[in-house]
Amino acid sequence: MTFPSDRKLRVLAIAEAANPEWVSVPLVGWSLASALREHADVHIVTQIRNRDAFLRAGLKEGTDFTAIDSEAFAKPAWKLAEKLRMGEGKGWTMVQAINALSYPWFERLVWRAFGDSIKAGDWDIVHRITPLSPTIASPIAAKVAKTNVPFVIGPLNGGVPWPKGFEAERRGEKEWLSYVRSAYKLLPNRTATLKHASVILAGSRHTASEVPEQFQNKTLFLPENGIDPSRFNLTASPSTDTPLRGVFVGRLVPYKGASMLLNAARDLLISGKMVLDIVGDGPQRAELEALAAPMGDAVTFHGWKAHQEVQDIMAKADCLTFPSIREFGGGVVLEAMALGLPPIVVDYAGPGELVSDAWGYKIPCGSKTEIERDLASLLTDLVADPAPLATKGKAAKARVDSTFTWDQKARQILRAYDWALDPTGPTPSLITG
Repeated sequence: MTFPSDRKLRVLAIAEAANPEWVSVPLVGWSLASALREHADVHIVTQIRNRDAFLRAGLKEGTDFTAIDSEAFAKPAWKLAEKLRMGEGKGWTMVQAINALSYPWFERLVWRAFGDSIKAGDWDIVHRITPLSPTIASPIAAKVAKTNVPFVIGPLNGGVPWPKGFEAERRGEKEWLSYVRSAYKLLPNRTATLKHASVILAGSRHTASEVPEQFQNKTLFLPENGIDPSRFNLTASPSTDTPLRGVFVGRLVPYKGASMLLNAARDLLISGKMVLDIVGDGPQRAELEALAAPMGDAVTFHGWKAHQEVQDIMAKADCLTFPSIREFGGGVVLEAMALGLPPIVVDYAGPGELVSDAWGYKIPCGSKTEIERDLASLLTDLVADPAPLATKGKAAKARVDSTFTWDQKARQILRAYDWALDPTGPTPSLITG
């Protein structure tokens, strides 16, 4: 398939979750779709709940975006998910299962609104950006494929297995459904979606590994998170002075690893060789405050902070200390790197795929005791010789600037579009290094 070289690609971007005023998946959907608009003629199709935020961001309804009213299914599904998840921010697998039941109605309405224009060849690419979950099929994939318009899906991400030894954390997150999550692979619509997609963007190596062998030849690795340089515009300057300043940013729940961090850094914090800023809140806060009590002023709990305040705190640190044991993407890792802050992470899932020895540190994913032991050893080494932090921090910022800004991610996806339009060419590598 070819198109005139003197015009931009016409892309119908389906992003059911896309909102510049929210976080997590909606912010990813918005950021990626918006970045693509700088390089292609993109029309965004989103859910009606995002309409007002799109208008406040300056987009014109009907010209730049279309808001689909699927509330007849979406609203009851949301209420059911909130009831079944048994706690704010918990039961993520259950939420996705409910979304998988309600989402097809949204795409049915998308096809009703845009099916004729897709058949007429008004679009060069149809790209479903969100949902990110690989468990949620796309009912219109086969319909788009019949029109000979390439259908791109992703980046898909999620479902990273819980590591061994963390069953208490799994139960604490109300992840009962995660024990049978793999059953989604048997759903017929899942296979049809992958079959009819021209390109499958996988947001993690794990998600890529779950794609059946017959579709691996059209699966490309592309982490879903990115950085807006205008939002992360400070630069950290890791110091060689004592004390070492670490920062943790995230929800205060067991799997994020704040308790492991406090245990690992205990002696350094009590002796005054290290200080720690903990940014975030959650059900584990009281427990963490009790754990940190013997450490006195060495540990500061900041609670939730506005974006700019978080950036200010992070930029004063020497390293991000983030031993989470289950992250799909690890956006906070990229945020730290964007500030020139070398991250310390557990080598598992998203963070392990974003960090290399050139710009950070990876702790092997073992038991709690092993993670705390290895983290304590690393922090002790950094207190004794913090000089590598500045070098790694500069490399971290350079890595984000070259690969993980939203503009760079849009350019990477354009290469995927080119390949979808001409699959006879070599398979592109969207992320290198």
